[in-house]
Amino acid sequence: MAVISLEERRSRELDSRGSPYAPWMHIDVLLVLAAAGLAAIGVGAIYSTTRGRDPENFDTFFLERQSLFAVAGALFMMFAAWVPYQELAKLAVAIYGVGILALIVVLGPLGEEVNGARSWFRFGDFQLQPSEFQKLAVIVAVAAFLSRFEDHMSVPRVFFAVGIVAWPGLLVLLQPDVGTALVYVFIGFVLLLIGGIRFRQVTGIALIATTVVVLMVNSNMLEEYQTNRLRTFVDPTTGITEAGFQQRQAQIAIGNGGVHGTGYGEGSQTLSGLVPQQHTDFIFTVVGEEFGFVGAATTLGLYALLLLRILQAARLARDRFGALICSGVFAMILFQMFEAVGMTLGITPITGIPLPLVSYGGSSTISTLIGLGLVLNVRMRRFA
Repeated sequence: MAVISLEERRSRELDSRGSPYAPWMHIDVLLVLAAAGLAAIGVGAIYSTTRGRDPENFDTFFLERQSLFAVAGALFMMFAAWVPYQELAKLAVAIYGVGILALIVVLGPLGEEVNGARSWFRFGDFQLQPSEFQKLAVIVAVAAFLSRFEDHMSVPRVFFAVGIVAWPGLLVLLQPDVGTALVYVFIGFVLLLIGGIRFRQVTGIALIATTVVVLMVNSNMLEEYQTNRLRTFVDPTTGITEAGFQQRQAQIAIGNGGVHGTGYGEGSQTLSGLVPQQHTDFIFTVVGEEFGFVGAATTLGLYALLLLRILQAARLARDRFGALICSGVFAMILFQMFEAVGMTLGITPITGIPLPLVSYGGSSTISTLIGLGLVLNVRMRRFA
């Protein structure tokens, strides 16, 4: 067998990197498998809570829809990984602007109100929630802005970055959708920390954010049910019917699961439909009840693996822009996962945030997979 010299090996490696298919040699298989596993858990849980009770006539509508969303999201993820992420910096302003325009239009007659929030566009049988995709636009826009500066963040730069996050956040609050607005805030906060914000600047932003939240809660901006959710979290004994009932039923479902669960399709809370919005906001209760501690721990383990791979992609990124994109996607998934799981356990307030890749919903599933596609993009091109 012929021995290949070190110089020749390096030459072949450089030649392979010149191929448009070379980046795919560095795809993160573990990240893809973790995302696929979470999507599969979501499809199974959604089917369990929406199929009904009649084995002869199970409803497959939500199963088919979520499967379609997962496949469509996978295709978008591949496209997001295919186009070199550096090109996004040139399009950041346009992407952000289109998202802002969509958030303005959805507040008007063209928007559709669902569960008290005017957050959706309807296209035939499908709905589109622009605020989900604007999360990615915010990540790209803030990352593109912060990547221009290697030194410390001056006050004007900090305010400009905060403004990028604040404008869509305020438009989402007008819908009103407090949960999604909080996701924007957390994304912006993490990106600013990575971008080099100083401690006193963090303190100032925190004080301003706290003041805004207090004023918002004590104003007429929020719907009554949203205010009740916050009050129930602060004082569970207030006796507020809807929010308190929702959280109690979720905790009962989790408790029913024990260690090994009641078995797929055998959860009493799930079969009786006692947990409101179980296929969307409270999907984790299905996992906890039917698969118990083992199933819940497995699901959280997949999230941990996913988040660790995103962090590694940020660490390996060849430039500041790529690292910030990965950090933004990390913040988006981490906050949503923590909040969605936490509200089923009673440790976080009910905000209506979907569990990424698991809850039913096309906009959430597709936008999350696009975000993961960007992470794959950054990791695949770390040698480019």
